[in-house]
Amino acid sequence: MVNVVGVLLFYGLVATCALELTDPDVSKTYEYISQLRPLGLEFAEFFKNVTLESLGVSDSKLASAEDELCSVELAAVMNGISLRETWALKMIDAWGSIPNGLLTGNLFDLGNFDECLSIEKVVGGKRIRGKFCFLLANSARIATCFPASCSSTQMETFVEQLMALINLNSSSLKMRISGASCQTSEIEPWNGLTIFTIVILSLMCVIVISVTIFDYFLCDDPRSIPAVVKTFSARANSRALFRIVPNKSNPNVIECFHGIRCMTLFWVIYCHEFIFFLTSPNLNRLDLYTWTVKPFSSFVLHGYFAVDSFFVLGGLLVSMISLRSMEKSGGRLNPVLMYLHRILRILPVVAIAILIYMTMMTVVSGGPMLKNGYHGMEYCLNGWFWTLLFIQNYAVQNICLDHTWYLAVDMQLFIISPILLMALYNWGKKAASGIAVLVVLLSGCLFATQMVNHYTLLIKINDGDDGVPNKKLYLATHTHAAPWLIGFLFGYFLHINRGKKFQLSRPIVWLGWILSLAMLFTSIFALYPASQLTAPPLSTLEESLYYTLTRLAWPLAICWIIFACMQGYGGLANSFLSTPLWQPLSRLSYSMYIWHMFVQEVNSRNVRTNTYFTNYIAMERFCYDLGFTVLMSYILYLIIEAPLCGFDSILRGRKDPPAPNKANIISNERGMENRDPEDQNGHETNPINISEIHK
Repeated sequence: MVNVVGVLLFYGLVATCALELTDPDVSKTYEYISQLRPLGLEFAEFFKNVTLESLGVSDSKLASAEDELCSVELAAVMNGISLRETWALKMIDAWGSIPNGLLTGNLFDLGNFDECLSIEKVVGGKRIRGKFCFLLANSARIATCFPASCSSTQMETFVEQLMALINLNSSSLKMRISGASCQTSEIEPWNGLTIFTIVILSLMCVIVISVTIFDYFLCDDPRSIPAVVKTFSARANSRALFRIVPNKSNPNVIECFHGIRCMTLFWVIYCHEFIFFLTSPNLNRLDLYTWTVKPFSSFVLHGYFAVDSFFVLGGLLVSMISLRSMEKSGGRLNPVLMYLHRILRILPVVAIAILIYMTMMTVVSGGPMLKNGYHGMEYCLNGWFWTLLFIQNYAVQNICLDHTWYLAVDMQLFIISPILLMALYNWGKKAASGIAVLVVLLSGCLFATQMVNHYTLLIKINDGDDGVPNKKLYLATHTHAAPWLIGFLFGYFLHINRGKKFQLSRPIVWLGWILSLAMLFTSIFALYPASQLTAPPLSTLEESLYYTLTRLAWPLAICWIIFACMQGYGGLANSFLSTPLWQPLSRLSYSMYIWHMFVQEVNSRNVRTNTYFTNYIAMERFCYDLGFTVLMSYILYLIIEAPLCGFDSILRGRKDPPAPNKANIISNERGMENRDPEDQNGHETNPINISEIHK
């Protein structure tokens, strides 16, 4: 589930950081700028007497109204500084300085963002307000503060003169004011898309609150609540979300699924936490490069194996649930209804997510790093429809909502599932053998693709192509089809052997666990020796074999864990993965997957001071963001996901044939459509119950 854009961003930024800081010009730049006093003081002393000429306007008759206003306000600021007036001194105090730790990778001095924006003074009938902008000195970003009437272009004239005065006209040092980073205390008016998003969210909130009040005060018997009330009531949906189903309450329950789903989702969120650390103003950014060659980093750099875990679980449940349903219905299968059900479950949430990511970041937060909101806004403006069509992994290289590439791959695999299901139902083991051959062929295709194109997974190899070839390899559906098909076959195996107890000897059980753990840890750490800076690079053949074989080893290991836990050979692993406490988070997992990157980006870019990178701080931020993600996911689950899922259930009715798309584990779609007699909600409460479907 670790999205490829994030992984490649991680690779690219770390490598770029290392290149920037090992450039000989960096030391020369440092020699120049280390001679400077705080830039705010340099600015104040140099421009004590502000004139139009200092703004680059040689003839006062040619001066525009903006030039004159900027000149007047700058003169007022300088006068205020000479009189030691607090408001004027704040404008200098808010400036940043030469970044501390420049030689350890720090490229930011954020100054005092809020101090600058808080400046507001009426002088001579004119209201002077502060404007915060970044001064770009090569790769460094230094906070500046000046009157809001002055544009970045006007202030760049000052920067040029200041550089000339203090002999900083070196060709290795380029300084300019970034107009795109400028902010004032004036709230920018919401555009039509932002207003539309707020109206939709507000309308859903009003409906949910109103129905919840009706449910609480007028519905005494939870079993007699009308279906529409169950659909929109936060009380009913919360009851279903947090209800704990005791273990062993149903022999057809795969209890360890809850734990596997949640632990894999946590892994995804943790890996993304490191990616967002790259965009933070770290004092020790260069340490990220050395961190990548340490053993622990392998869990993050190879976090893409979480994708394979989810594809295994998804394929398993597609075949297991659907074959059980087909068995009860005499082999009938309605692909159109399957697709419609999947679209109703996933598409509305994704559409709302696109709106919220694009419009709400700057509404709910702010700061020097959050000027433009979501980092992929341009991609969403130009290609949001590809995401809603679930073909973004092939249509574009830069995806709107990076992590939704998984939904596209999963949807495309789901589209072909009716063909495979009909084959398994009608031809049984012969069809299963054919699917196994397909797995081998797809693995060969993956191997050949990597060999022919010389793709590499090693971070230390920077080919200057921004990771585009690796995106093509990683985003393609056929490169993830093998784990999904292995899970699909395993689901068929569980279906034909349901209720059967396999008697395994202790040596066989130990062998199974040893092999599975060996495959898991080998997949994660096999490239560690080659990742060392002094190690020779692997050949394309070696990397291709690694990438292809781990696509098979990882899903097989996951299948063993599930099988062992189901058969009573899981031991401590089963006790941990099957605890009922996982159930609420498991039901909330789709929302958490959709919203976690919103929380992470807001929190990582809402900083006012420099950050520092260590594994412990990354874990601390992970826990912090996870808590906010759970809270945000729960709220949006109640007002978006649960009502839409319940409405889908109402449209289909209780007697509709079961749709086998309840397979998407991380997409979850709120689970398996099992309706327990105690279900007060009207739709699924135990996402891993594989019986009593559409009771």
